[in-house]
Amino acid sequence: MKLLAIDTTEDACSAALLIDSEVAERFEIAPRRHSEILLPMMAGLLSAAGLRLGDLDALAFARGPGSFTGIRIAVSVAQGAAFGAQLPVVPVSSLLALAQGVRREHAAGAVLSALDARMQEVYWGGYRADAMGIMRTVIVECVSRPQQVPPPGDGDWVAAGSGWAAYPDPLAERCGGVSAMLGSVRVHAQDVASVGAALFAEGAAVPAALAQPVYLRDEVAWARP
Repeated sequence: MKLLAIDTTEDACSAALLIDSEVAERFEIAPRRHSEILLPMMAGLLSAAGLRLGDLDALAFARGPGSFTGIRIAVSVAQGAAFGAQLPVVPVSSLLALAQGVRREHAAGAVLSALDARMQEVYWGGYRADAMGIMRTVIVECVSRPQQVPPPGDGDWVAAGSGWAAYPDPLAERCGGVSAMLGSVRVHAQDVASVGAALFAEGAAVPAALAQPVYLRDEVAWARP
């Protein structure tokens, strides 16, 4: 399995190359520089491995939710690269990839992912690890005010993402407490790659033309009264 994955969900930018069970990643906190550094990251990973895009099985990308601009960059780069190399693409939820990273770094079995959606709202989802260590959705992703997120029910939940940093108290109250709160964690392309490889094996890849962003919310601005 050879898969290249990218993420531009929030202020971080990363690319990862997965070859069977080995993964290499380039990651940088780079607000407003995603379009400048993403392609060189991808090219550098392929060059270091002695591969071309056409040697890959698929491209995976974090398809949102997250920054509107960042998501558009990831979709357009994935589409353009996949079209040129005639590769399928694997869209991966940013919230799910975030949970996969918490699983990788902290061995968490259940993660409540929340990204700051601005406008006093969060992007929200709940995930549990399956027998293979891949996070699976148990609370369908949505956008909501912190006081109105779907509560997770019982479980040893780990809280993760910028939404928890922005709204720790209302989210914790809504969830009845969490075992740990990791508000500074970010989505990583290596976790997009891990989830993407699992989804690819399950037949979830699509043609590049069908790569679509998932915003969850269409309103990018509110009219002033």
